[in-house]
Amino acid sequence: MLNIFNIQRYSLHDGDGIRTNIFFKGCPLKCLWCSNPEGIDPAPALMFDERLCMQFGDCTLTGDGLFTVSNGSMIINREKISDLSPYRNICPSKAISIAGEEISVSELIDEIEKDMPFYRGAEGGVTLSGGEPFMQDEDLEILLIGLKKRGINIAIETSLHVPWSKIEPYTGYIDVFLADLKHTDPVKFRENTGGDLSLVMKNFRKLDAAGAKFIVRVPIVPQFNMSVPELQSITDFAASLSNTTGIDYIPYHSLAREKYLMLGKDYPYSQYRNVTTEELLPIAGYAEKKGLKAKIVK
Repeated sequence: MLNIFNIQRYSLHDGDGIRTNIFFKGCPLKCLWCSNPEGIDPAPALMFDERLCMQFGDCTLTGDGLFTVSNGSMIINREKISDLSPYRNICPSKAISIAGEEISVSELIDEIEKDMPFYRGAEGGVTLSGGEPFMQDEDLEILLIGLKKRGINIAIETSLHVPWSKIEPYTGYIDVFLADLKHTDPVKFRENTGGDLSLVMKNFRKLDAAGAKFIVRVPIVPQFNMSVPELQSITDFAASLSNTTGIDYIPYHSLAREKYLMLGKDYPYSQYRNVTTEELLPIAGYAEKKGLKAKIVK
């Protein structure tokens, strides 16, 4: 079984053409600005959108006390969560949702095949995202084989923060890696993501040596990597690799704020403004001078 939390259709920014994005649950990193916080934990996550709540009361009738109403407001006793299955379709107004479900390879391919007419006409395909797709079990290979048999182009968004043994078996199936390079300073990387930068760097070099096609993706985050020296260092590393086909700069935005609220969590980057496209034009120009095809992902 595969563990997913979203299927996004008609995406235009995560690979060539029109894409179907599959978001897998579970990530080895905990980036403070994460735009998909519901995908970090492999376990299902309860999300509550107060804006949609009509207080019909269905959620309060399960008898486990997870949802209660106090002074006209809905209270979620998240510490009582043990089994979220009774709440998956309980809310008529869709204020309650459960992020994360197990799905078989055949079921997922059935969903993907619905979009095949769009792939054919626009040179698109499927993008595996997350979370971190390489944290899935051996069913990931079965999925990749099934997509290849159907002639579907496969891109994969990855942090590369997994053992090489989790990546190497799949390199022959994947048409392009969309691989994150968030920083070149190991201390700053660990403080802001909880990860080991050396693992990411080694995997980039191994991908390069394997002849894999990859695009380096750089999230541009205030107070993390937005200075000129930091961005140039990241770009220089990307340019040093033989098989880098391009570099994407992804401006930070605060759209994830509502997701953190829905998860009952504080948003660590609430004080920072969105990064504009215009601010990134100089670094894109620098990348072009280094021989890289640069794109600012809007």
